[in-house]
Amino acid sequence: MKKLILAACCLFTGVAFAATQKPNIILIFTDDHGYADLGCQGIFDDVKTPHIDRLAASGVRMTNGYVTAPQCVPSRGGLLSGQYQNKLGLESNNAANEPGGLDGFNRSLTIAERLKQAGYATGMAGKWHLGPGPRIVDHGFDHVYYKNSARPAMANIDLDGNDRPLGEDDTKVYHIDACSMVACSFIERYKDQPFFFYLAYRAPHVPLDATQKYLERFTGDMPERRRKALAMLSAVDDGVGDIMRTLSKHKLRNRTLVFFIGDNGAPLKIHKLDAPGDGAGWDGSLNDPMNGEKGMVSEGGVRVPYVVAWPGTIPGGQVYEHPVISLDVAATANALAGLPDDPLLDGVNLVPYLRGEKTGAPHEALYWRWTNQAAIRKGKWKYLTGDNRQYLYDMENDFEEMNNLFASQPELARQMRQELDKWTRTLNPQGLDAFGPSNATTQYFNWYLDGKRDVPTPDIDSKSGPRRASGSVIQASARRGNSPSDEEIFTRRDSDRNGIVTWDEFLNGRSEQVTAIRGSFDLRDLNKDGVWTRDEVK
Repeated sequence: MKKLILAACCLFTGVAFAATQKPNIILIFTDDHGYADLGCQGIFDDVKTPHIDRLAASGVRMTNGYVTAPQCVPSRGGLLSGQYQNKLGLESNNAANEPGGLDGFNRSLTIAERLKQAGYATGMAGKWHLGPGPRIVDHGFDHVYYKNSARPAMANIDLDGNDRPLGEDDTKVYHIDACSMVACSFIERYKDQPFFFYLAYRAPHVPLDATQKYLERFTGDMPERRRKALAMLSAVDDGVGDIMRTLSKHKLRNRTLVFFIGDNGAPLKIHKLDAPGDGAGWDGSLNDPMNGEKGMVSEGGVRVPYVVAWPGTIPGGQVYEHPVISLDVAATANALAGLPDDPLLDGVNLVPYLRGEKTGAPHEALYWRWTNQAAIRKGKWKYLTGDNRQYLYDMENDFEEMNNLFASQPELARQMRQELDKWTRTLNPQGLDAFGPSNATTQYFNWYLDGKRDVPTPDIDSKSGPRRASGSVIQASARRGNSPSDEEIFTRRDSDRNGIVTWDEFLNGRSEQVTAIRGSFDLRDLNKDGVWTRDEVK
């Protein structure tokens, strides 16, 4: 069926392909990378990502950039297929290990398959996570360098871009550096024709395995897991710098659209802040100021770093606040390649919006279902449900998801639940109640959304944690990425210790999302006198 569809596409668009210059497309996907952890986000000053920051400055930084799932396998399935992966029966990581769990994805067309038929050279490096390594070539990738650890790569291309028989390549180069090298050699090889490269770094996902070269860049007093995560992200940043230099060398920057997106929020593991070793637990990345973590459809699980750059076509220096999602990559690529519109694609071509040719929000609504959790974002409103609980948040004024408005807006919540339920009936399996209750959901919802701290607060092995870009030390609860209590927020913001928090103290030098921060302040200013007093702390 794939071949029939692709052949039809080629026949339909063959003339258009020859008549236009199609852009190159590079898709960079990081792994368990929290919202806070790019320098350009302006949240923490311990992050060092100068090359990615320059990429964002040359293009657009999405402040409301989402992925389709708070977990690796389904998020990657949605990204590459351009469809809500739940339609394909790809609900969670478990699907990759269940008989037939990947059948729906295997039948779908990936971005690479679409672009290959439009005349693109295609390649990938890094983490796959959607079936056996030798089968990656079945999904439209001409060149594969599947490597995400110290183990041998599964590859049909070497670090210099030369073909080799598909099999193990036992290079001793650090996996992040090796993947960057392959991306650069691929660009060198295909500089004279349109290409698509998918670079899926396994960073900063555990095990935290940064090399000494990168660890030496982070010598301050901080949790060791934080240091290792920042070092891995620094390796990613070096790779992005190398890729940009390679494009510039061949005058390809203005002919190349680059996406940089995280696959889901960081796993904070609630109370496993700085567990010994480098394996399971917190990965050292942070989701601040978003509430929640990997494994939740709250903002901390699905709102991620998201950058789009295409100098000369998309004006640079933009901060884009309308919600977008990883599904938009496939829809954008499909349109730019001159392929016919495909109703199976759930995303939107972002280029007209980022060029100002279309105004308003690209999406009327965005949806999530991850096992027994589900959510819908429609305009400024987000409805979230799971574990038989319901939440309604005003995302313009409360993007931290701290004030549940379900009780005060029951009719709006009912309408959004109905729309969400209707969407889930298009999925496989169908419905909001397709999956039973989960102890994990109970624990996470208690901790993050209901403020029930039902596990001990951890001992921190470092007296000082990451600092806000303005220089204020983050409390232990915020270092976990947990939503801090109002008491903690008040104490942090009352800089002169006079029992009153002014608007300027609450803003604390932040320059992004000021409207949302103002709304958060106004919700705390109960008597509406322009200040937040100790008596108003809930």
